Amino acid sequence: MKNIMLVCNAGMSTSMLVTKMLKAASDKGLEVTIWAVPISEVADEVANKTIDVLLVGPQVKFMLDEYKENYAPAIKVGDINMVDYGTMNGANVLEFALQLLGD
Repeated sequence: MKNIMLVCNAGMSTSMLVTKMLKAASDKGLEVTIWAVPISEVADEVANKTIDVLLVGPQVKFMLDEYKENYAPAIKVGDINMVDYGTMNGANVLEFALQLLGD
């Protein structure tokens, strides 16, 4: 089971992407947990949950370096491609997360 957390400004638009990613994972027969949180909840989530991948939405890309500094290498940290985010391409974003994990 892989745990993938998406971070955005308020956690709203990214939740739609989570749904698309879960569908893509189901289509591939993968067992994953994927959820979205706003920036304000990242520290609590990291402290209280197992997270394998942390993906940053385009609107909060300015946090990428800080998250890498604070959480990598224990958590793989990356930024979601702006086109994939804008088109809600859950399959591509899932593939990116799996690449970060080396899967």
